[in-house]
Amino acid sequence: MKISVVKTTTPKAKPDQSNLGFGQFFTDHMFIMDYTEGKGWHDPRIVPYGPLEMDPSCAVLHYGQAVFEGMKAYRSPEGKVLLFRPEQNMARLNRSNARMSIPQFDEEFALKAIKELVMVDQDWIPTAPGTALYLRPFVIGCDNVLGVRASYKYKFIVILSPVGAYYKEGLNPVSIWVEPHYVRAVRGGTGYAKAAGNYAGSLLAQKNAQAQGYSQVLWLDGLERKYVEEVGAMNVFFNIDGELITPDLGDSVLPGITRKSVLQLLQSWNIPTVERRLSVEEIFQAHADGRLREAFGCGTAAVISPIGKLGWADKSIEIGGGKIGEISQRLYDTITGIQTGKLDDPFGWVVEVEG
Repeated sequence: MKISVVKTTTPKAKPDQSNLGFGQFFTDHMFIMDYTEGKGWHDPRIVPYGPLEMDPSCAVLHYGQAVFEGMKAYRSPEGKVLLFRPEQNMARLNRSNARMSIPQFDEEFALKAIKELVMVDQDWIPTAPGTALYLRPFVIGCDNVLGVRASYKYKFIVILSPVGAYYKEGLNPVSIWVEPHYVRAVRGGTGYAKAAGNYAGSLLAQKNAQAQGYSQVLWLDGLERKYVEEVGAMNVFFNIDGELITPDLGDSVLPGITRKSVLQLLQSWNIPTVERRLSVEEIFQAHADGRLREAFGCGTAAVISPIGKLGWADKSIEIGGGKIGEISQRLYDTITGIQTGKLDDPFGWVVEVEG
């Protein structure tokens, strides 16, 4: 398929790179591709960024058929435009599609479209330290029908946003509340998919945590309510006695691309890693015994987010003296260095976008 391009005649002013926030500004263009039952994916196009026309009966508004991804584009010191493991995002988006009964797309073509969109809006890629151009591909069901079934029509859309740090704390350690009542996902559910509804269901717990002075929520498993799974929208690692432990993947944990990269880096540094069930009781006991050295969340948005405080029931512990851990800092420096082209990429993770 050929991608048509219609450029805006009213380009927007670029935002101040020192005050970007996260997901508050959007570039001049977006990508859209349609799906129709019996016809497949068609009409790929790059058009000026703007509102979508949607009927009140649109399926996504009623039955939540929506999945998305999060990616970033960076500008290297030499001026190159770089993406970080984008093929992994396309593969995961298709896995999310499959779980939500959304048609698969051609991953190679979708990545080509994303690259073309990024090049059209490459002037929006910020260059200030800690900034990037955030890419949000998403797919929504677009049938105008009030019957409970998979939609026969869809839109694949990509929008772009120049961003700064995901958390206001930046790389400073954040405080995390262990959620005792609500759950994010259960085995057999949609936890491993980046489905929009997963995030809607997390908002109340996050709001309650913030009311208690915490930045995010640590989710426990949905059955026994004792094993840790994810931190907010990130995977999580705990350094106990020098061994980096992360919950093993099941269908209730999102298979993070940053998580995968962290594991590969740690293993290349000969730092012991293990993927297993980890109870919150074990974490608090390790802290009491002086064996809990550091903890951090990881994901595309924040990259590495150190955990300085963990609250659970009537207990609260400070981790690593409330400071970023040595391994957390090394991981952040290495991953962001590779992403921005400032460090060598021995893993072949970075993809250069050429116009």
